[in-house]
Amino acid sequence: MKLYDVDASGNCYKVRLLASLASIALEYIPVDLSAGEHKHPPLSHLNPLGQVPVLEDGSRVIWDSQAILVYLAGTQGGLAWWPAHPQGQAEIMQWLSFAANEVQHSLCTARLIRQFGYVADHAAAQARSVTVLGVLDRHLATHEWLAIGRPSIADIAVYPYVALADEGNVDVAPYRHVQRWMTRLEALPRFLPKPRLET
Repeated sequence: MKLYDVDASGNCYKVRLLASLASIALEYIPVDLSAGEHKHPPLSHLNPLGQVPVLEDGSRVIWDSQAILVYLAGTQGGLAWWPAHPQGQAEIMQWLSFAANEVQHSLCTARLIRQFGYVADHAAAQARSVTVLGVLDRHLATHEWLAIGRPSIADIAVYPYVALADEGNVDVAPYRHVQRWMTRLEALPRFLPKPRLET
């Protein structure tokens, strides 16, 4: 399986993190965003949105980091990361949606603005980040993990941009339950450290 990958991308990191934790073998194909490789073949033929990550598994092509997590967990991870029962799947899907929407438009956007020159309202992204971290902290006050009572792709989907919050000038320090959750995840066997921008 090939993963079209950008090292600094939190969404690509989600996939690399699952692959490491679940011992899934992937061939990483670096994509040069600055050169526009994601907008040209072969990547533009694989993902009509011209975005990464993209997973190529033989004739199957999966794009969107959340969808790739589901695919890899379901096909390669046994039941450890993606359970067979609909209730557990629904619990996880709630958080995958949260990652793709609330986290993406708050913590991720704040980082894009500060580190990559993305044009948007940083103050608004920071304000949304406070709301998102508050939701997470309240949930984690009574749960060790986001869904199904154990580590799952729900945690993997949400973790990266929370862990990278400082790169968007968002402070996670006030959210002690979030911090404890990150520590638990980082203590898992084969945890892959988060990407850091070159300085």
